Amino acid sequence: MAGLFDQQADLYLDARPTYPFQWYSMLAARTLHRSLAWDVGTGNGQAAIGVAEHYEQVIGTDVSEAQLQHAIPHPKVKYLYTPLSISDEELLSSIGGENSVDLITVAQAVHWFDLPKFYSLVTRLLRKPGGIVAIWCYNDIAVSPTFDPVMKRFHDTRLPYWNPNIQYVFYGYKTLPFPFESVGLGSEGQPLALDIPKKLSFEGLLRMLRSWSAVVTAKNQGVDLLSENVVKELKSAWGRSNLVRSIAYKAFMLAGKVKL
Repeated sequence: MAGLFDQQADLYLDARPTYPFQWYSMLAARTLHRSLAWDVGTGNGQAAIGVAEHYEQVIGTDVSEAQLQHAIPHPKVKYLYTPLSISDEELLSSIGGENSVDLITVAQAVHWFDLPKFYSLVTRLLRKPGGIVAIWCYNDIAVSPTFDPVMKRFHDTRLPYWNPNIQYVFYGYKTLPFPFESVGLGSEGQPLALDIPKKLSFEGLLRMLRSWSAVVTAKNQGVDLLSENVVKELKSAWGRSNLVRSIAYKAFMLAGKVKL
């Protein structure tokens, strides 16, 4: 999926919400050591930067060079391009080797992964005991009783253009395999529900919608899901064009440790 996200790297950086700093604190509190963290599918590095407030070193990796070009510099974060062709042994070596990582994070990305391969790497890399893996995502926004039904209709128009992997996001990771022992922040079949508060303008909303993979896929097929009429309907439900609303991204998390 690297090529798809290469196309929207600028929009993607602008559209992503900021994950609450409390998330990183509660994850750090559950690891025995805070030496090394790995942020997978790091994109612009937002999660890596948050993790770096609690760990001595963070390695952020991504299969998209275009995304990494927008990565936020930080003295504790090292960004690595990891093409799909990289071998497991090369990747293990570049991160730190077996039994070396205290925290592995994946924000808004694990549903794109080859899960058995990724979970095998996680099991080898995590420090035992004491290391944990945490994955999270968001699948909707809550704005207002007037706007939300209009947003739902737009959401339904995207369904034919979503990659099948997105089904995990639709169901809030409830169907996502997660073979790790719970640490109290969601478990397989029972993700932890979370909100991500954000101030958002209507223009910001449009930038977010244009960054969605289904919208990009449809556009590549000659279908404009954000036609003039659709934008007008969304704008009317939003309110004044210059109105900045307090919204909530509806998020969910799974976190766990290797079963010994």
